[in-house]
Amino acid sequence: MSTLLRAAWDRTSIYLPIILMAVLALGTYWLVRNTPVFSEPAGEKALRHEPDYFMRRFAVKTFDANGRLKSEVFGAEARHFPDTDTLEIDQPRIRSFNANGHLTVATARRALSNADGSEVQLFGDAVVVRDAAVDKAGQPVPSFEFRSEFLHAFMNTERIKSHLPVVMTRGGDRFAADAMDYDNLQRVMDLHGRVRTLLAPRAAAK
Repeated sequence: MSTLLRAAWDRTSIYLPIILMAVLALGTYWLVRNTPVFSEPAGEKALRHEPDYFMRRFAVKTFDANGRLKSEVFGAEARHFPDTDTLEIDQPRIRSFNANGHLTVATARRALSNADGSEVQLFGDAVVVRDAAVDKAGQPVPSFEFRSEFLHAFMNTERIKSHLPVVMTRGGDRFAADAMDYDNLQRVMDLHGRVRTLLAPRAAAK
């Protein structure tokens, strides 16, 4: 009997490595099938150029560090775009005060403003008017008016640009050009293309 058992064991031991490998393979397959899969964290969703909120018949005011009124924005409707942090405004009316309290008013059919209102693009029947004032030396500064189908106003630096035909009125003087870059702080006006000027006669000094 022992001889038969020994012979059976010898035959079984020949196949034992194969049996063990088969058991291991089945165990690995079972683990793979039953192990939960953890998905990789999704990347940040790309922002699309779509508004995330609306305002209708609104008025927004901003103030400087000293609590003084810096600007007022009125409009029929506004849409905020988070990807560019800009505000698109229908029928805008923007009132802006510089450090000396001088008022500038801008209107158009549509406007595109950055987050803090320091940079505004005006589209369609764009008009920017700056009230007459007195400078630091006590000299009178006449009112300014700009008209164009497009005006790009930089409120903090008091600069206005346009790549389209523009008409500027300063007091009784009138200037027209195909494009313009005006710096109010430096009192420099750069006119491009066909330039036409009408200067009002000055009163004779007494």
